[in-house]
Amino acid sequence: MRVLGVDPGLTRCGVGVVEGVAGRPLTMLGVGVVRTPVDAELGHRLVAVEQGLEEWLDEYRPEYVAVERVFSQHNVRTVMGTAQASAVATLCAARRGIPVALHTPSEVKAAVTGSGRAEKAQVGAMVTRLLRLSAPPRPADAADALALAICHIWRAPAQNRLQQAAALHASKGRRR
Repeated sequence: MRVLGVDPGLTRCGVGVVEGVAGRPLTMLGVGVVRTPVDAELGHRLVAVEQGLEEWLDEYRPEYVAVERVFSQHNVRTVMGTAQASAVATLCAARRGIPVALHTPSEVKAAVTGSGRAEKAQVGAMVTRLLRLSAPPRPADAADALALAICHIWRAPAQNRLQQAAALHASKGRRR
């Protein structure tokens, strides 16, 4: 399974591609950040995020895209930019027919470190260890994107089984 993880942001949008299956060593194929100028107009920044993500999709051809679910923060301006970048990532994937999964920050932290309250440094250290890297990816947005991809690879099989079971249960209920 090849997953593009996206840590959405308007100034820095972390991206990372991981390949592998649950229970086996994972491989990082690429990591980086799509940057936009803080002083540019919003529309131009969103187009820059789109163009950057499209380049990653073209180069790595992921089977899934895992995006961090936006959660309420105290700074509404930051939440808006994050939500807009998240929507761009979702749109880019949907346009290509690539399934998108949203994962909360605590879900990603728990999957990668064992604790949903882990600090950024802990996430970076575990990403480094899990992907057998020589140093943590920088900036933290890039490490977070890899953590999202890892989380999805590990959680997707269980989520798929739950969805299949729910669909089967629903179909049996309609036949009665």
